[in-house]
Parts: sequence; structure tokens; C-alpha cells
Amino acid sequence: MPVGVPIRFSGTSRDVIHSFWAPNVSGKRDLLPGYKAEFVWQVDQPGRWRGQCAEYCGLQHAHMSFEIVAETKEQFAEWLSNQAKSSVQPSTPQATRGQQVFMTHACVLCHSIRGTSAGSRNGPDLTHLASRATIAAGTLPNTVGNLGGWILNAQSIKPGCRMPPNQLSGSELQDLLAYLETLK
Repeated sequence: MPVGVPIRFSGTSRDVIHSFWAPNVSGKRDLLPGYKAEFVWQVDQPGRWRGQCAEYCGLQHAHMSFEIVAETKEQFAEWLSNQAKSSVQPSTPQATRGQQVFMTHACVLCHSIRGTSAGSRNGPDLTHLASRATIAAGTLPNTVGNLGGWILNAQSIKPGCRMPPNQLSGSELQDLLAYLETLK
């Protein structure tokens, strides 16, 4: 978020009470099923702050975190401009095969990648996945190994999450990971 600019958040919950809590930025803000919540946060200095769901919401409650990144208005404008861009076409044979794996397996049923025909809204948009510091709602650092483990069996990492296990051969997984690494 840009430093010194009030940012309005709007949201709800699909299932149970969830809560945005970033103690170094603002107080707890609840999201209730069936109700639209709106709140405003403003950060007045550049930095990074951790946030957490602060309402017990089920099995993986402790793994529902987020990071607030506050940058100068110029840095934020550059980041926002990059985030608006579509993905680039794969430039290596392995990444091209990986894109085909993505488009022909279950991935495409839940995720979107701008610049491709993948347009589902059930899971996170992966257009800029490789630029993220973490995956699985802040549970894991975004490394190739963690991403591979997450893709194959997210339930073993975060039981109860919505990401299903994926049956991929070793070469399919390696190709898919090569493609996902291009999404910056």
C-alpha cells in the first residue's frame, strides 16, 4: 500500500468469522458471513508488517496470515503497474510444456492467469505468483520446493485447505514449476 494514503478495504466471509489483525498498523477488523465489512487503514512510514486472522476459524486458523507492505507512492505505482500486466509467454521448451500441464490439468479449474484462457475465480490468481514472498496464506516461503510440495499435496501441509492433491508425474511437476517460476 502507498505510504500516507488511506486505503479502504471491503470484504465478507464465506464461512465463519474471520478477522484482519495487524497490531502494528491497526486494530482488529472482523469479517462476518453475510455482512459486508468496510474499514480504512493508513500506514505513514515505509515497511513490512505481519497480520493474522484473530478469530479462531477452524483447523488452519494459525496459518492464516498476511503481510502489509508499505512503500512510497512512486514504488507503489510501479508495483501496481506491474501487477496490472498479463503474464508473459513461456520462453523455454520446459516452461512451454509447464504451461500445457497447467492448462490441461485441474489447475485451470480453480486458478486464473491473465494472458491465458485460465480464468477461474475459485482459487488465487497466479498471474504474478513468482513475485510473491509466500504461498498458502503466508504459511510457506515461496520456493520451488515448497511450491512443488503444495501442488502435489497441500492437505499434508495445511489440512482442510481448499487446494486438492494433484496427480502429476515427476516431469510434469518439473515442467509446471518451470512455468510458474516465469510468472513474475
